[in-house]
Order: sequence, then structure tokens, then C-alpha cells
Amino acid sequence: MTEPQPTAPASATGLFQSLTHFVGTLVGLLHTRLELLTTEVQEEVQRAAGLLIWAFVVSFAAMMALFLAALTVIFVFWDSYRVAAALAMVVLFVVIAVTGAVTLKKRLKSKPQLLGATLAELARDRDHLRAKL
Repeated sequence: MTEPQPTAPASATGLFQSLTHFVGTLVGLLHTRLELLTTEVQEEVQRAAGLLIWAFVVSFAAMMALFLAALTVIFVFWDSYRVAAALAMVVLFVVIAVTGAVTLKKRLKSKPQLLGATLAELARDRDHLRAKL
């Protein structure tokens, strides 16, 4: 005759399945959040690269235009007020540089938080898990 095989209690099996399901859910949650993180990092890198390229193009074009405008003003007043025209152009360029620096400082301070969506999703996940416990 065969002896009956001892079986695990139903509560232990249910606990193991519940723990396995919890770990699977947690891994899936982390996987989703990491995908979101990598997407945000890629978007931020692309945005920064695009901004740098356009900043260079705009800066170069603006410098050329201002240089040629300054030369034009100095040439127009070459015989009468050459020094005053040159000083006026210097003052104009200083004002433009200061205005640009202030604007740049404001824009750098007002940029969106890096990985803001990922952090918000993680906070929601944390709150959801705390509510369940």
C-alpha cells in the first residue's frame, strides 16, 4: 500500500502565490517606471541638443547683424562723430548682453523639473501601496 503524500496546507500555498503575484506586480511597476525614466531622459537630451543648436544659430546671426549695423553707424558718422558713434555702439551691445544674461538666468530657473513625470508616478505608486497596507 502506498502512504499518502503530505501536502502543504492551503494557507501556505495561497500565501506563496500571493507573494509571487506581489513580486511580479512590483517588478512590472518598476519596469514601467524605468521605461518612463528613460523616455524622459531621451526627451530632455533631445530638447537640450535642439536648444543648443538653435542658440548657436541665433547667436551667430545676431552677432553678425549687430557687427554690420555697428560698422554702418560708424561709417555714417566717420567724418563728424566717429568716436561718439563707436561708444554708442559699445553701450548698445552692453545693454543687449545684460538683457540677454537676465533673460537666460530667468529661463534656466523656470525650466521644468528633470524627471518630473517619473517622480510623480513613483509618488502615486508609493501612496497607493501605503493605502493598501
